[in-house]
Amino acid sequence: MLSIGSVKLDNALVMAPMAGYTTLAFRLMVKKLGAGCVTTEMVSSEGLARGHKKTAEYVRSHADEKPLSVQIFGSQPEVMAKAAEIVVAAGADLVDINMGCSVRKVVKTGAGAALLRDLRKAARVVSAVRRACACPLTVKIRAGWSPEDPVAVEIARVIEDCGADAVTVHPRFATQGFSVPADWTWIGRIKERVGIPVIGNGDVSDPSLALRMKKETGCDGVMIGRGAISNPWIFQQTAAMEQGLGESRPGPWERRAFLLEHFTLLCESMEERRAALAVRGLVLACTRGLPHSSRLRGRIAQIRDGETLISTMDHYFSTLENLPS
Repeated sequence: MLSIGSVKLDNALVMAPMAGYTTLAFRLMVKKLGAGCVTTEMVSSEGLARGHKKTAEYVRSHADEKPLSVQIFGSQPEVMAKAAEIVVAAGADLVDINMGCSVRKVVKTGAGAALLRDLRKAARVVSAVRRACACPLTVKIRAGWSPEDPVAVEIARVIEDCGADAVTVHPRFATQGFSVPADWTWIGRIKERVGIPVIGNGDVSDPSLALRMKKETGCDGVMIGRGAISNPWIFQQTAAMEQGLGESRPGPWERRAFLLEHFTLLCESMEERRAALAVRGLVLACTRGLPHSSRLRGRIAQIRDGETLISTMDHYFSTLENLPS
C-alpha cells in the first residue's frame, strides 16, 4: 500500500500519463487489471482556465477508476492554480504537475521540462498550485534538462519545501528523450534526500523490473508507462510476483476480450469510426511479439468500424488458437 497525502492506494503501482493512450476507457481497463492509481493524459492548464470544451474532456472521470490523478502542465503560476481548482472540482483525487515533458510545443512555452531550467519559477508554480489545491499534490520530474545541469535532487527538495506530497522521477534528461537507458540511480539519490514518497519511472517493461526498481532504489512506488500499453496485465502480474506467486500470461482470447471491451468503452465517448481508429495502436501494442503478428499489422489499416475490428480480431486470434502447443 502507498499513501500520498490523504489518499491511500491499494498498491504502489501507478499508470503513467501517456498522450493518446490514458483515456478514460484505458484507465478503467488498467484499474480493473490492478493499477493502484491511474493518471490522465497531460492536460493544458491554459485550455482548462479558458474553458475549452475539448480540454475539459480529458478530465472526465468515472467512480470505478478512483483514485484518479490528473496531470496538468503550464508555466504561469496563477493559471496552473486555476487549473488545479478546476480538476479537483471535476473529480481529481490527486493533482500532478508535469515538469518532465520535453515535446517542443510544450517546452517552448516554458512548461514541462523547461521548468527544470528555472527552479525559482518551478517553485512559484508548485507553491501556487499547493495553495489552490484541496487534494494531494505530486510533481513529475526528469533528472534535469541536460547532463550538463543535473538538478534532480535540488528540484525534488524544492518541490518538497513547496508542499508537494510526492515526487515522481523519470531518470533521463530532457535532451535525451528516450534515446538512452533510464539511470535508476537518480531515483535512489532523491529517495535519500527527501522525506515525501518517491515514485520511480522509466524502463519498467515487465513485472520483474518493477520489483527490481523498488529493491535497487528504495522508491515507494513504481510508475509504469509504455510497459502497460503492450501488456496492460503488468500491474496484476507484478502484484502476484511480489506475493511469490507465478506470473500469469493472458491467452489469445483474453487479449481479444480486452481490446474489444476497450473499444466498447471508447464508443461511449466518441462515434464508432473514431473509436475504431483510436484502438488500432493498442491492437498493435497488445499483439507485438505474438506469432504471426506481422500479418496482423498488414490488416490493421482495414479497421474502420466495429465490424471490421471484430472480424480482424477473430481472424487473427483464431490462428493463434490453432497453433501447435
